[in-house]
Amino acid sequence: MVNKSRLPELKKFERRIKYPFKNRQLLAQALIHRSYAYEHTEGKVLRQQGKVYDNERLEFLGDAVLGVAISDCIFRRFPDFLEGEMTRIRSALVSRSTLEGLARRLDLGEMILFGKGEAASGGAGQSRNLVGAYEAVIGAIFVDGGFKKSDKFIESQFKAELERISEGGAKKDYKSILQEYTSKAYKSTPKYMVVSEEGPDHQKHFKVAVSFGGIVRGRGEGKNKKSAEQDAAYKALLNEGLLDKST
Repeated sequence: MVNKSRLPELKKFERRIKYPFKNRQLLAQALIHRSYAYEHTEGKVLRQQGKVYDNERLEFLGDAVLGVAISDCIFRRFPDFLEGEMTRIRSALVSRSTLEGLARRLDLGEMILFGKGEAASGGAGQSRNLVGAYEAVIGAIFVDGGFKKSDKFIESQFKAELERISEGGAKKDYKSILQEYTSKAYKSTPKYMVVSEEGPDHQKHFKVAVSFGGIVRGRGEGKNKKSAEQDAAYKALLNEGLLDKST
């Protein structure tokens, strides 16, 4: 049962996220940090009964739902992207920094209930709490309305980022980054070599290797030579430890 004093806030938040819950208790739970559950009587009683009062189970579910929804969205929106490109975009979209930004946009920190200690230490502004609650809200929407509703919410939340990708804004110039690195570290420039070129003229598939220091450092592929070289440069930067997979 949702606390009556909490009801106006929850209704306001529902309007903010444009999703009215059938079971508002799910939303309430998504916004309860474990520190609050440990300090309050209701949470203690439920724990003794082997039940969960905080948002961690919903966070677990929301993380999985988010991954599937974003993967599906990328697959549908970008039919020409290869697996490597889709993986990089998904990693960037579901990164902690992206999710934290979306949580702050919803003023999520002001909605989360914390225990006294966590609240005093600035818990409402901490990245891990914001991201956890954001994923818990997604999990709550999924339980309340199913995948179709949670997918709609996620796509609306990521609309600006997805449009930026459509316009080419998400792609980094990995070749330039690699060249800058090799000119400093190896006093040379990377050498790109087409390993294979397959398919008809309208549907080519290229595989490219990049080398520096006399060793092949990365292999990439793409629907044209340029994109394959970018992928090879990206792989080389990964292999050199200069990037992580969310970059």
